[in-house]
Amino acid sequence: MIMNKILENYLVYLNVIEKKVNKFFDEQKPYIFCKKGCAKCCQNAEFPFSKIEFCYLMEGASKLPLETKQIISDNITKILTQRKQCTKEEFLYTCPFLINNVCSVYQYRGIVCRTFGLMNIGQDGRVKVPFCCYQGLNYSNVLEDGGTQISREKYQKLGYEKEPVAFNINYNFLTDADFENGFHFKFGEKKPLIEWFIQPDQQSPMPVEFPLTNPNIK
Repeated sequence: MIMNKILENYLVYLNVIEKKVNKFFDEQKPYIFCKKGCAKCCQNAEFPFSKIEFCYLMEGASKLPLETKQIISDNITKILTQRKQCTKEEFLYTCPFLINNVCSVYQYRGIVCRTFGLMNIGQDGRVKVPFCCYQGLNYSNVLEDGGTQISREKYQKLGYEKEPVAFNINYNFLTDADFENGFHFKFGEKKPLIEWFIQPDQQSPMPVEFPLTNPNIK
């Protein structure tokens, strides 16, 4: 019952955040080129996930058809093998829940998945553009030629009413303790998504059956 109440409070938080983020996306519509099947944001990343985000994700995964669960399980096994073989400090991978360039658990996706695509203000106070802008997508129509900054000249030439702006939606800010206190829940431990599928006592995958073993929410 306590666990259900905590998840309930998390969903209230998620609803508030998503309404804000959707409003930001709507305001930045002239510069946003997200569409179903693009999936650039689901590839070559670490995907930070807190414990409660992972629990909610697994709730969605448990409702999937058996054949979809098996594909995800196979993806997880493959990624964990790649992780063992990786010699770089940062291990980047494609989200195991991405199937045919579509998120199989879209309603249950994490916070970083919901906010990607907008310009954001990093912890250092600097404006960061989404990496997809260098691939001809979001904000690419106002990006300096060969640069990393937004071109005011390009924006003015386009004549859009809303200018391209950055929002304070970086992951560390959105998972800050102030939100926990305000909405009465705990995010819990945070780590790359794929690491939630490793047994805590050994560097081996969790059982592939769904629902996968969930960490307890306390």
